[in-house]
Amino acid sequence: MKNKLRILLPLLVIVVGIALAAVIVTARPAVERQADAVPPPLVRAMVVELEEVPLDVASQGTVRPLTESTLVAQVAGQVTRVSPAFADGAFFRRGELLLQIDPRDFELRAAQADAQVARARVALDREEAEAELARQEWQELGRGEPNALTLREPQLAEARAALQAAEATLELARLDLSRTEIRAPFDGRVRQQKVDIGQFVGPGTPVADVFATDFAEVRLPVAERDLAFLDVNLGGTLPAGGGPEVSLRAAIGGKRAAWRGRVVRTGSQFDERTRMLELFARVDDPLARSDPGSTPLPMGVFVEATIAGKTAADVVVLPRSALRQPDRVLVVENERLRFREVEILRLYGDQAIVSGGLEPGERVCISALETVVDGMSVRVQAEDEPIRTDRDEEARL
Repeated sequence: MKNKLRILLPLLVIVVGIALAAVIVTARPAVERQADAVPPPLVRAMVVELEEVPLDVASQGTVRPLTESTLVAQVAGQVTRVSPAFADGAFFRRGELLLQIDPRDFELRAAQADAQVARARVALDREEAEAELARQEWQELGRGEPNALTLREPQLAEARAALQAAEATLELARLDLSRTEIRAPFDGRVRQQKVDIGQFVGPGTPVADVFATDFAEVRLPVAERDLAFLDVNLGGTLPAGGGPEVSLRAAIGGKRAAWRGRVVRTGSQFDERTRMLELFARVDDPLARSDPGSTPLPMGVFVEATIAGKTAADVVVLPRSALRQPDRVLVVENERLRFREVEILRLYGDQAIVSGGLEPGERVCISALETVVDGMSVRVQAEDEPIRTDRDEEARL
């Protein structure tokens, strides 16, 4: 009996265990399969606010003097004197003597012409006296009307003409004498000296390139589409006070400097290749002669310019990246994205200025999304919440 129990007891345990296992397996609840939950993408959005935005226009150009000319000799001779102001880069005042040509020949010619005038005047006086004497004799002895030859009228006219010719010769000699002095035509600066003392010059010989220092001008090309943002008249006439203000900037000696100017006129035609129109901006006292504390604006420097434009009211400024198509944006409505067509007033740098299609308080998505479906769910990032990438989201889950 004991042997039978030793055999049956283990078998009984095994059978009971199998039965319990079968009951557990049969009674377990069915496992429901669920797809992995993918949270909606996290996006940034900006609230629409209406603003007043200045529609400034950017341009660039090279500074040029308003007035520049080449001084030339009008008479021949040797240069006998030059002024200290007659040198490259030197400043001069209007009327200042810059260069002297040997005047001795011209002084002698003026003296000869003066003597010729004196002889012609004596000859005229003599002819006038003889004509008066002839008239008196005819009144005493003659009969009828005297002829012109009797009254010596031809001789008198000849003497008067000779005097006029002598006076003209004297005037020309004095004019040539004055031209031996080359004086500054305006307040300015020497760009390049071309002759020096001891050199022989002839009529028409260039002696120096000079420019005025009262004003400087910058030619600023503006694209045709940007002219709508500026208060300029394409006919060329501007208000008495000038056109829009211009801010000029450049690096001088490794330092950034700025100057103020104003548009004074427009170009006469568009460039056929670039479709741009030149605006001329003028800067007063560019070399800061009246204000030594200011930074001079050298001629020939390349400057960047900002032309003050009109002001656009009730517009929305968005990042340019917020545009999904040339005229569409994504608006967040009830945590879903909706495409919206808008009116683009201007694209400027990294900004898009919208003039219609958005209402104050609406939210515009400004995040870069690769794939967008109209009506897709999103989560809007709070202002103080850092943006998480897809990898960050997976790690969090």
